[in-house]
Amino acid sequence: MPWAPIVIAEDHCKGCELCVTACPKHVLALDRSRINVLGYHPVELTDAAACTSCAFCARVCPDAVFTVWAAPREELQR
Repeated sequence: MPWAPIVIAEDHCKGCELCVTACPKHVLALDRSRINVLGYHPVELTDAAACTSCAFCARVCPDAVFTVWAAPREELQR
């Protein structure tokens, strides 16, 4: 599995879009092609390479669906 800056617990997302608005890099969007077990369109990461792991999404999420990871050291040295 490739490294990703954030992991989203999609089944807990209620599609409020607070994270989409808070993201300074605009790399989050609702996946309007899917519906989760709660009946909402879950958020998805649209561009992992552009994500800076700033965690603004995690800070504003009322349902704590985000786990944010820092980039591996070899990624930071590039």
